[in-house]
Amino acid sequence: MNAHDHIVPSDASLDRNFAHVAAASPVGCPPLPSKRSSQGVFAIPAFSFDTRSLPVEVQYQSWRKSFSSMLEFGECRDTSRGFEGKQTVWDLGSLAFSRIRTSALEFASIPGHTRRETLDHWTLTVPLNGSISTVGPAGSFQGGAGIVQVHALGRGFEGNVTDSEMLMLFVPRDFDPEVAYVLSASEFSAVDTTMGRLLSDYFIGLAKRLPAVDLENLPELVGATRAMIRACLLPSQGNIEEARAPIARVLLEKARRIVQSRLFDPSFNANVLCRDLAISRTGLYRMFEPFGGVMHYLQHQRLLDAHAALADPNDKRRIVEIAEQRCFSDGAEFSRAFKREFGYTPSEVRAGRKSGVPSRPTAEMTTAAPEERLGLLLRKLHG
Repeated sequence: MNAHDHIVPSDASLDRNFAHVAAASPVGCPPLPSKRSSQGVFAIPAFSFDTRSLPVEVQYQSWRKSFSSMLEFGECRDTSRGFEGKQTVWDLGSLAFSRIRTSALEFASIPGHTRRETLDHWTLTVPLNGSISTVGPAGSFQGGAGIVQVHALGRGFEGNVTDSEMLMLFVPRDFDPEVAYVLSASEFSAVDTTMGRLLSDYFIGLAKRLPAVDLENLPELVGATRAMIRACLLPSQGNIEEARAPIARVLLEKARRIVQSRLFDPSFNANVLCRDLAISRTGLYRMFEPFGGVMHYLQHQRLLDAHAALADPNDKRRIVEIAEQRCFSDGAEFSRAFKREFGYTPSEVRAGRKSGVPSRPTAEMTTAAPEERLGLLLRKLHG
């Protein structure tokens, strides 16, 4: 197969699994798109790798190499039986999306001291069949068909996967500040909620429709994916009992609206929010514990608002003016807090180096060996 083949969803077993997972979900899966026309190929780059095209004795080691930038796989005891692994990866500019079939294996994150390059993306995985079990920093979790799982490649974890087919979205840390905040609170969990199932349905529909999406529609596709992550993965999910109850979620949304309306008010603090919500300090603490506390959340929202202002080409104010409006006492304090939160400086946003969907050449991946393409693409997500 050509190194830069564009894939159409022609695998019957995958289509059956899409239908199986969609039938168990509250929202149906969209129909299979028509195949590409004779006028040209689909514009979004897609790269494929299938171990069945290799000699049996090297299949597993090649599969290990394909994922070596993000995971370590256990040793295979009997290479003479071969190993079935197939992946299709779409380059979405600031994201990567993959459809994977794999035989059972054990996996572990790569120890930090052995990394040649930092790769700390989040992965959002939806098994179509089979299951994934993980032991993470705070304990173990497991998810099967249709359940979104969130992993953080930059932290220590291990686990195993059964014979499975899955969809996987790779999200870099600097993709979007609000998405980063949501994923930080959701990492190392299986999101078995109604909203989580909605995100699972979206992934299934995305896998079926991606081959028919033109490159000119990529910004809209990335924007829709960003919105779905924000809407479906609540930061409080799985962390506190109160956040699981509908009434607590309503209260949390009210708190968020109050905070958003008081971003420019230097007198606003936790006591004011307690009064406005008519709850105790203890209740407020529990509500915002997954966010690092009320004041941490307030500062985060102010920084997000500043980020949007800095990225707006029509906002000509000085950086220090934007900072002062959001209750930062001086420019140096603001720059330090901004760099801690997002990993880059306000000046970089103002200069346009940290906004929009990055455009990257695909020549390097086109000429690379099939088992090397995923690693190359994931490293390029850093921009």
